[in-house]
Amino acid sequence: MGEVINLRSYRKKKQRAERERDAAGNRARSGRSKAERKRDQRDGKATVEFLDDRRLDDEGDQGDEEAS
Repeated sequence: MGEVINLRSYRKKKQRAERERDAAGNRARSGRSKAERKRDQRDGKATVEFLDDRRLDDEGDQGDEEAS
């Protein structure tokens, strides 16, 4: 026969593992300093502005071409 397993302790062990996984995700997400978060936000905005400034076709021009 197989090994006897206590279902209550199995469920508790499973819940602990889930809580630990969630906690690890929370630590990764909010474990950065305020300066790091601001730097990432500033770099993201700079990237978006850089790409928008170098866009080949403007979104407003497309509507004018269709009307002609």
